[in-house]
Amino acid sequence: MVIAAVLLLLNTYPLLVSEDLVFRSKASTLQSSVSVMVYSLSGLERLTEENVSAAMAVVEETGISRILVTDSAGKVLYDTRETGSAVGEYALYTETVQSLLGNDAFTCSYQGGAFRSRASSPVLYQNQIIGAVYAYEYDTEQAALLQGLQENLLRLSAVIAVVVLALSMVLSRALTRKIGRLLTAIRQVREGAYSHRAEIPGRDEIAQIGQEFNSLTDRLQKTENARRRFVSDASHELKTPLAAIRLLTDSILQTEDIDAATTREFVADIGKEAERLSRITEDLLRLTRLDSGVLDPPARVDVLPVLEQVMRMMTLVAQERKAELTYDAAGECTVLATRDEIHQVIYNLTDNAVKYSGTGGIVQVSLRREGDWVVLSVADNGPGIPEEDINRVFERFYRVDKARSRSAGGTGLGLSIVSDTVKKRDGSVEAANRPGGGAVFTARWPWKGGEAQ
Repeated sequence: MVIAAVLLLLNTYPLLVSEDLVFRSKASTLQSSVSVMVYSLSGLERLTEENVSAAMAVVEETGISRILVTDSAGKVLYDTRETGSAVGEYALYTETVQSLLGNDAFTCSYQGGAFRSRASSPVLYQNQIIGAVYAYEYDTEQAALLQGLQENLLRLSAVIAVVVLALSMVLSRALTRKIGRLLTAIRQVREGAYSHRAEIPGRDEIAQIGQEFNSLTDRLQKTENARRRFVSDASHELKTPLAAIRLLTDSILQTEDIDAATTREFVADIGKEAERLSRITEDLLRLTRLDSGVLDPPARVDVLPVLEQVMRMMTLVAQERKAELTYDAAGECTVLATRDEIHQVIYNLTDNAVKYSGTGGIVQVSLRREGDWVVLSVADNGPGIPEEDINRVFERFYRVDKARSRSAGGTGLGLSIVSDTVKKRDGSVEAANRPGGGAVFTARWPWKGGEAQ
């Protein structure tokens, strides 16, 4: 529609402007010629056929098709037309009537391939109207030029229309082809084919949308793979204690004359497996809350009192395992979080270090402020972490030594909870091996100065 409007304007506006210019030119030239004729007649007291013809004989005609001179009553005294002369008749043209009333008159029209111009002026003698001069011009040359311009504009418009239609078809097909590919990719991903990618060439906006779509499907595929692995691992972790409970209960029910000591031993084992199920369920619920973004409102928390509380609890655990637990703190360590979150992070990292450092192990916990960060590090002298596993220790249900982890009572979710909890508060956590042996876990939170709650 825009192109059609432009073409319509192209074929009308130049023609209208050209016509207006011709009309102005005709008005100027024709009225000038009439003024010359009026001037040659203005010295006559009375207009007659003889004196008008004598006066008009010296006037040079400049391409005027017809000239009429009338007296005050409108009777034609002079006519340049050789055949069909109107001398002796009355010329009651509109322009003549206007001139006999004392007005200059001019009209011009374009029709039939010609410009028709008419001009008339009164002839005065001592401020009295004694007649009128009427001039008529029939111009086909200027009309031919205007018609040629119109034809050229029509040809140009036709060429532009063809080019625009061709380009529109090419662009339309290119766009619809790209959009079609994108829609196909969207339908494929909607059906669950997360590995499908939209192959859209180019650098235009649709190609950029395709690239963003591919990035989105990459994330969806990773999320789906992680979800499936998480469900599989969670099912496996829940299945193991359930199988143990079922085996123990079947042993009690199927064994006749079982003694009380054996029964208590089996029931104690069932209780341990039930406790393990409870820990796994609690950790799964905690991770679900972290994934859904359901967090308690943060406040400024001083980490040191929370650290001291956890150390009092973990000292007893370390003594039972015959491990040495020490800690030190320095600086104002205030972060924006909740006490429960800080407690969970310190407890999980310390408990993990105590479990895997073994009998006679040494665990060192350090809390300090480094610039705009509050840094918590938990180091042990255990076996350390294989280099190929360092980047995966924070994955859910991932264990370096699965048999040893289960025997230690771990769920494989503690480090994942630590990582997600710290990152939700704009912090970071990392694992590394110590040069002298063992592992060190370092958590960082942004430091928030001010009074802690």
